[in-house]
Amino acid sequence: MNILVTGGAGFIGRWVVKRLLEDGHRIVVLDNLSNGSLENIDEFKDENFKFIKGDIKNDEDLDVVFKEKYDIIYHLGASINVQDSIDDPRTTFFNDTVGTFNVLERARFQMFGKNAKMQGDRWIIDNHEDIYPCKVVFMSTCMVYDVANDNGIDENHPTKPVSPYGGSKIAAENMVLSYYNAYKLPTVVIRPFNTYGPFQKTGGEGGVVAIFINNYLKNQDISIYGSGEQTRDLLYVKDCARFVVKAGYDDNVNGEIVNAGTGRDVTINELAKIIAKDKVQVKHVEHIHPQSEIMKLKCNYSKAKKLMNWEPEYTVGQGIKETEDWIDKTL
Repeated sequence: MNILVTGGAGFIGRWVVKRLLEDGHRIVVLDNLSNGSLENIDEFKDENFKFIKGDIKNDEDLDVVFKEKYDIIYHLGASINVQDSIDDPRTTFFNDTVGTFNVLERARFQMFGKNAKMQGDRWIIDNHEDIYPCKVVFMSTCMVYDVANDNGIDENHPTKPVSPYGGSKIAAENMVLSYYNAYKLPTVVIRPFNTYGPFQKTGGEGGVVAIFINNYLKNQDISIYGSGEQTRDLLYVKDCARFVVKAGYDDNVNGEIVNAGTGRDVTINELAKIIAKDKVQVKHVEHIHPQSEIMKLKCNYSKAKKLMNWEPEYTVGQGIKETEDWIDKTL
């Protein structure tokens, strides 16, 4: 298959690309490198891989990308930092919501043509147009949810956007599902929980696991925002990438929202203790934007297991070990 991955030079994106290449597909990556980096995708330089530097908000860039036809579009390109979205909501909204709309429109044009019209619930196609079917997999986030209960968060759990990041993702989700319902464009919304692993940034824009490990390896204090009693369901990136890829392959999830996580949560205090190993100090600092904090995140992934036969394979211990080994090599 010929596959497009937006945001494919990012942390999760490069693992998705790696898995798709291993499955024998041809991959085109579109990325503006605002979050991703060329170093993430250096190893993929072969005849089945093509990188285009461009922006999902730019029509000219999309014109270049969509000169080709794609069987699946994995749309991962986005602004991903919750705290940044509070400081600069405009950037997040235009990247995450408007950018998603732009990708959906290109997919609609590819599948049905620019001149096609809907009559009732069927398409009237212009036979002069070169059309080709495709599917859009939209990467959303667990940060759209309200706080979890002890049973975990399933897809029917209430949403409660506490940051413009969450709000922008929910808006984009609704557009993605509307294209399935209104146009019969195959789409799926996926909500992975807190993903970590090799190639995640270790600085202020990185994830909590990577930041904590980086500090530990540099013999620096580990700082926790707030009380540290907030919990996270930590999904190892290789499990996440397998889930993302499978969501594109499996038509059972078309028109659906599907979670991915481990079904177990850990407090940030517990996580810091595991990583610190009593060798560095753990301290608590004032939260920058406490209103954006979701105090309990715990995934119920039973829908993914039922519809996709997916479940996580890595324990938190295994994932942290692989992540620590990778960060140690990069220092």
